[in-house]
Amino acid sequence: MADLYTRLMDKLYLFCIWISAISILFMSLIIPWEVFARYVWGHGVRWPEPVATMLMVLFTFLGAAASYRAGSHIAVAMVTDRMPRALQAATAKLVDLLMLVINVFILVWGFSLCMGTMHQTISALPWMPVGVTYLPLPTGALFTLLFVIERLCLGSQAERPVVKREEDLAVEGVL
Repeated sequence: MADLYTRLMDKLYLFCIWISAISILFMSLIIPWEVFARYVWGHGVRWPEPVATMLMVLFTFLGAAASYRAGSHIAVAMVTDRMPRALQAATAKLVDLLMLVINVFILVWGFSLCMGTMHQTISALPWMPVGVTYLPLPTGALFTLLFVIERLCLGSQAERPVVKREEDLAVEGVL
């Protein structure tokens, strides 16, 4: 069962990475389009700014979930590095438990926010409910929650081949 869960999390991790990368790519194309339209045509179009913002939110929350699994998130280790090994392990478990609580909170209240704003629309995109723009919040929290459960039950997955960066694999002689 653990092997199946880990394989599913590998797929979820890759999904988060790909969606984040595609979001950054499209955001990088949309913003220059808006600048071109404004300065060459003399008037801007309404849709690029909200779409670029939604893409930024999407890659932020899905990228954060992937970053957590890879162990490459921002961490202040100045204090914990000076602790005895046993206390470091206990502190790491405490952090994971706090991540569990925080992500459950974000999942529940983020979903509530989405549902509560589904009847509103964005002025620049009148066909899109506001709640859709908030969906990356509970989605990212759900994905991070699944990665937290994996870490609590199975340990860190930062050394899995699917998670390791190419530079790390090249140094180890894998690539």
